[in-house]
Amino acid sequence: MMFMYLFTFCDLLFYEVFPLSKVELGLHNFVSVQPINNVIALTMVESVLDDISHRRYNILRGSYVLVSPHRTKRPWQGQQEAPSKTELPVYDPACYLCPGNKRAQGDQNPQYKNTFIFLNDYSAVKEEQAAYQRESVDGDISSVFLQAEPVTGRCYVLTFSASHNRTLADLSPAEIKPIIDAWTDLYISHLSPTSLLAATASLMPISPGSPISQISLPKHQLRYMQIFENKGSAMGCSNPHPHGQVWALSCLPEELTIELAQLQKYRHENHGKHMLQDYATLEIQKQERVVFENDLFLVLCPWWATWPFETMIVSKKHRRALVDLTTAEKFLLAESIAEITRRYDNLFETHFPYSMGIHQAPLCGSDEEIDASHLHIHFYPPLLRSSSVRKFLVG
Repeated sequence: MMFMYLFTFCDLLFYEVFPLSKVELGLHNFVSVQPINNVIALTMVESVLDDISHRRYNILRGSYVLVSPHRTKRPWQGQQEAPSKTELPVYDPACYLCPGNKRAQGDQNPQYKNTFIFLNDYSAVKEEQAAYQRESVDGDISSVFLQAEPVTGRCYVLTFSASHNRTLADLSPAEIKPIIDAWTDLYISHLSPTSLLAATASLMPISPGSPISQISLPKHQLRYMQIFENKGSAMGCSNPHPHGQVWALSCLPEELTIELAQLQKYRHENHGKHMLQDYATLEIQKQERVVFENDLFLVLCPWWATWPFETMIVSKKHRRALVDLTTAEKFLLAESIAEITRRYDNLFETHFPYSMGIHQAPLCGSDEEIDASHLHIHFYPPLLRSSSVRKFLVG
C-alpha cells in the first residue's frame, strides 16, 4: 500500500500566470454543494476525510494509498534539494541534442527546426541480443524463485524543440502539436497490421516530412510503446535539452498490465462502460479536483494520488490511443499539456520536475484489450511542499 500526505493539488487550479499564497487559495475544509439528478446534496462525508487518516482506493490499479492530512503540519529539518535556477542558453555547443551538434557516439544531429527523433545511443533494450531460454528442472527450487524472460525492442529519443532552453511549459499549444504528431506517427509505424486500430491508422499516412520518415521499421512486431518524459535532474534527466523518450517493447510494462486488467474488469462488470470515461464524468460533476478542462480533455488531481502534485490528463470520450485523435483533438491535447506544465512551473516559480507517461492501447493485442484501453497521461512530480523538498516512497 502506498503512502501520501495531504492533497495540495488545489494550488494548481489557480497557478496560471502568477503564483498565489496558500491563504489566497483558501486551503481549508469546506462542504461542497453538488446537484445530483436535480437534487442538491451536501458532500459532508468526504470533507471529514480532510482531518483524519484514511486510505483511498485506486481503481485504476486495484490498490490503496494511505492518506495522512495532519502530516503536512510537521516541521521539516530533512534533506532539501537545490531548486533549478540555472538560465540555459538557446543553443549549447556542448549539448548532445542541439541541432548540428555531434552526439556521444559521433553521429551528427541535423539542423532540425522542431522535433528530432533518433535511436537512443544508449538504449535500455535492443532488437538483437543473445537468446535466453529458462530451464525448468523437476525438484529444482531455483526455477521457482529465479525466473527471468528476455525483453527486446527499441528506444528512441525525441527532442521537443530546437531550443536548448524551452521546455513543454514554455511552448504554446501550436508548438506542442508537432510533438504529438511525431508521437502518433511513431505509434502508427510500429502498430500491428492485425490491430483493431489498423483501419484507423490507415487513414493517417505518415507524411514524407515527418521526423520519423527516415527511421527504419523494427524487424519483429513489438507489444507496447511507452512514451514518457523525465524532466529535471531531480527525476534523473541526463541532459537539460527538453526531450522525451519512446520505448517500443516486446512485452507489456507492469504498470500497463495492471491498468489494462482493471479497465477490462470494470468494463465486464459495468455493461461495457469505460472506467476513465465514467471517472471523468464524476470529477466534472463534483468540480473538486479539476485543474483544467476543454472540449475533450480533463486535467485532474486523481482521488487516489500518491504524489502531492500528481495529475492526470484524461480523455472525456473513449479514445483508445493517440491514433484515435483527430487533428483538432490533438490540438486540445496540446492545450492540456501546455496548461498543466505551465501551472507546475508557476507553482514554486521553478522548472518543476516530473515524470510524465502516456498510457494507451498496446501496439499488438486482442480486440478486447484494445477496446478496453483509454488514452490518459500521468504526471508524477517528486516535490512535496516547496521547490527544495522532495517526497520519497518508502517501506
